[in-house]
This record gives sequence, C-alpha cells and structure tokens, in this order.
Amino acid sequence: MHPTIAAVTARIEARSEQLRADYLRRMAEARRKGPHRGALSCGNLAHGFAACGQADKGGLRSLTKANIGIVTAYNDMLSAHQPYHDYPERIKEAVRAVGSVAQVAGGVPAMCDGVTQGQPGMELSLISRDVIAMATAVSLSHNMFDGGLMLGICDKIVPGLLIGALSFGHLPFIFVPAGPMPSGISNKEKARVRELYAEGKASKEQLLEAESASYHSAGTCTFYGTANSNQLVVEIMGLHLPGASFVNPGTELRDELTRVAAQQITRITDLGTDYRPIGQLINAKSLVNGIVGLLATGGSTNHTMHLVAIARAAGYVIDWNDFAELSQVTPSLTRIYPNGEADINHFQRAGGMAYLIATLLDAGLLHEDVDTVIGHGLRRYTEQPQLHDGKLVWRPGPQQSLDTDVLRSAEQPFSHHGGLALVQGNLGRAVLKTSALPAGVGAVTAPAVVFSSQHELDAAFQAGQLDRDCVVVVRFQGPKAIGMPELHKLTPPLGVLQQRGFKVALVTDGRMSGASGKVPAAIHVTPEALDGGLLAKVQDGDLIRVDGDAGVLELLVDAAELASRAQVTCDLTASHYGMGRELFGGFRLQLSGAEQGACALFPGEPL
Repeated sequence: MHPTIAAVTARIEARSEQLRADYLRRMAEARRKGPHRGALSCGNLAHGFAACGQADKGGLRSLTKANIGIVTAYNDMLSAHQPYHDYPERIKEAVRAVGSVAQVAGGVPAMCDGVTQGQPGMELSLISRDVIAMATAVSLSHNMFDGGLMLGICDKIVPGLLIGALSFGHLPFIFVPAGPMPSGISNKEKARVRELYAEGKASKEQLLEAESASYHSAGTCTFYGTANSNQLVVEIMGLHLPGASFVNPGTELRDELTRVAAQQITRITDLGTDYRPIGQLINAKSLVNGIVGLLATGGSTNHTMHLVAIARAAGYVIDWNDFAELSQVTPSLTRIYPNGEADINHFQRAGGMAYLIATLLDAGLLHEDVDTVIGHGLRRYTEQPQLHDGKLVWRPGPQQSLDTDVLRSAEQPFSHHGGLALVQGNLGRAVLKTSALPAGVGAVTAPAVVFSSQHELDAAFQAGQLDRDCVVVVRFQGPKAIGMPELHKLTPPLGVLQQRGFKVALVTDGRMSGASGKVPAAIHVTPEALDGGLLAKVQDGDLIRVDGDAGVLELLVDAAELASRAQVTCDLTASHYGMGRELFGGFRLQLSGAEQGACALFPGEPL
C-alpha cells in the first residue's frame, strides 16, 4: 500500500474506534434476533405475504427461503430511473428461479436535479437524501427480509439508499444500476450553446434543441456528475457486481447483470454459508477506496458531504483533511466532462472500471483486501462482464487503456494529484474542484462582488456589471439557510467572464456538484453565512484570495475592521415557503455543516 493511503485509513480507524464498535454491536444484536420472520406473529406474517402467490406464500411460511426486499427509486421524471419500471417483476422471476422470494419493500422519492435546477424545488434536493434514507428504513422495517436490492442511481438517491441500508447493516444488499443513455451531442457543444445563450447570442429554441440532443433517452446523463460518480464509487466499494455501472439500458448484457445480481443476493444472506452483511462490507478500507476512486476520476464534489454521511452511518468519522491528504497522492486518470471532452460511454469503451481499478490496485492506491458482494478481494473487479452463448461471464479487463485521451494508467496520469483541494483561512473551510481547471487559473486575488442568490448574479451579468476581475460571493445558500441548492446558473456567466480574459473565482456556501467547471470555485464554505460564518461580513470591494494550489481562502481585510462589522442578515422567507419547502423547516434547523455531511440524521452526535 502507498504509505499515505495506509496512514489515512489507520487514522480513520483510530478516530472512529468507539463509534464503529457501537455500530457493530448494534448490528450483531439485530442479527441475533433473526431469522426475522420467525419473530413475527401469525397475524404479522399473514399480512406480510397476503398478496403473494401460493408458491411464494409457502416459501415464506417455511422460514427457510430467503425473502429479498426491493427498494426502488423508480419514476418517469429521472431518465436514469425510468428503466427500473419493470425491474421488480424481472427480479422476482430471477429470485424465484433459485428457490427464494422477492417483494417490493417500498419506494423512495427521487427528484431530478436537472429538472429543478435554478427552480425553488432545488432547495429540497440535498434534504431529499435524508428523506430517502428514512424512507428506505421504513421500507425495510417490516422485519420480513433477509437481504435487499437497491434500485437507484442519481444524485442524492444512492447516498440516501446506502445510509438507509446501513441502518440495517446486519443484512446484505446489492445495488442494481440501469446504465447510462447512449451518447448524444458532445458535452463541449452543449456547454458552448449554454454560454452563447448566457450572452444573448443563442435563442431559447436553440438552447432547448442542444439540451434535448444531449439528454435524449432513457438512462443516466452521460456527463461525469454526481449520478455517474455514485455508480463509480459504489462499484469500487464492492456493492455492485463487477463492471455493472456503465452498461447501457435495454441491452442483453444489462438484463443479465440484473438477473445475476438478483440471484447473488440470495446466496449471501444469513440463511446460507456465505453471509455478507453490508455493515461489514462498508469499513474504513472500502470508504478510503471510494474516496480514492472519486479523486482519481475528478468526481462530484457532492461526495465530500455524501461520503461523510455514509461513513457516519457505518460508524466512521471522516473529514475534508482526509480527502485533501488522499488527493495529494492520488493521480488524475480520466478526462470525462466537465474535466474533459469525453462522456461516460467513452470511459467505458476505454477500459472502464476494470482498467481503472486494476491500475489503482497495481499502484498500491486501493485496498485489495476488502469484502465485496461477490467475495473477498477487490481484484475480481478488474474483470469485465461479457455474454458467452447468452450466459454472463467475467473475463480479464484490458491490460492497457484503449483510449489514453480518456483514461490513463497510474504511472502516466494526466496529473499526479487528485481532482480536489481543501482551501481554508479566515473565511472558513471549503472544497475546490481542480480537475477541470485550465492551467494558470487556480489562484485568484480580486475584489469581491457579493450576492445572496444565483438569480441576483445572473441579473448583474446581464447588465454588464461583472466585466472585470472579481471574486463572486454567493452567500446564504448553505444547509441551514435554504437547504444548500446546487447553483449551476452560475456556471455559464462565470465561464463567459473567464473567456473574456477576466480573472474570476467563486466563493459560496452553496453547492456546484459534479458539474463544477473551469472557474475556480470554493464551494461548501463552512461555517455558512447564516451560522456565524465570516461570509456574512464580506462587503463589495473587499479583496479575497482563492488559491487552490496553496490551499488558501482568505478575506484580506484588517482584523480590527472585521471585528467592527456586524453580521449581515438576509430575509430568506421566500425560500422557506412554496413548492413544499414549508414542510422542511425542521430539517433545515437540524442540518449539520457541510464538512459534517450536511446531515439531519444524527443530531447531537459528533461527526
């Protein structure tokens, strides 16, 4: 192992020793209470299988056949999730074929950030992760299940499903993806049209045509945002079948991967001899593997919060220092939009997960000695799924990248450090995605231009008020303020300013996620403006230094002057009502800071 990888893992284990021990004790106690259906009264059990066919009823009465709970995030609003509409029936058939039973345990909400982007509903997006985790727990609370299959892909959905599953950590779970849509127009062309529209040089009809040519069918969006980062991280943590992440929907190979996953979960329950509960699979080593995979590919900055919350659900404490230290030794191995011109299908064709995991393992940057849903050892994930005479087999992945413009080895990377930096100073702590930055733009010192919403900034841009070197501050966007929405309306205008030759950076307590682009963006600033952060004292014209190379986020104003300033307040009433937001006031009050996962599920406990 690389010594830094080993040291960070050991530090996480030491820091979390008592918390993890308490978690494992609770999971062992839950296991001892099984088999769970045997603990149910006759009335309980009769209700549980009342709607089943006679064969399934017989299996559930016997208490010897596995009952697999399906938790689905299917809806028609998410192109990535639309293929799930017939998965439950397919899964039931596959599970029945090996003598077990499957039931839909429940559904969880799944909102599309692409639809809500820049709209009031986006302010519920991050909060929805915790709602999904709780809905997962409710789905599994019937005490009827020996294992579970999780049907989810996008943004907050996979982290929510995983947090919920970890609350049932004595059970095994496999995550079942549906795959990315085929490639449409290039992401570079889509971004070009967006910037032209921001400048008033393209019509709304031209913009809609470009967007529709990019997001054009069922399947996951093909750029490397949070959805595809979810798939990569979950696979590298051993919760998918090997190579399952990026096979297109509607193909025979995708159907076979789903069938085999459904049957594999029956083999790893506590009723058999190969018990693999998720609470044991997710440990410090698998968490570090997930972080390294994220950093090596320039994945979504949302995971600087999601992985913190996931770790806490498994009894571990991780922080941004861990991310930053790992980033220093993790090479950047991919160029996938917004970190390059390729999309996720190009990555798959270049060697995909099999080659990525192989080169990271060979460089000592991943823990190989981990348990996965198919057995012990991550080396099995260097194999690729294929069909042979209609049967699913795994064969060794490529020994070399098949497209070095998209995917490279750890020995010849695009960069010798990962795609993320921790910046800190008197303004607090923030993360800055470096993988998409052009050379020479990572450090900016310029006067502040202060806004309290992305809409205010857009209006100022349209009025020509930002044609200068500046550090744009967008505050009161944090978890407690308005639920920490993603702020992608900022990306096109800031990109245009940069193209015009201005030095520009962004500082915000909001999010930018996997689509963070070519402008230096210190995001997730904590403490947030509403919670005592110095952001609330920044004034127009104040010099701010944002330096991803040196790790600096500094308001260059005399300390005495800052002490004399009052904290600015902001009327957020308009963001607390309408579109259902009034129902989530209690959540906002409970949300922890960004570095603690922006999570409401563990109030009063140290993160």
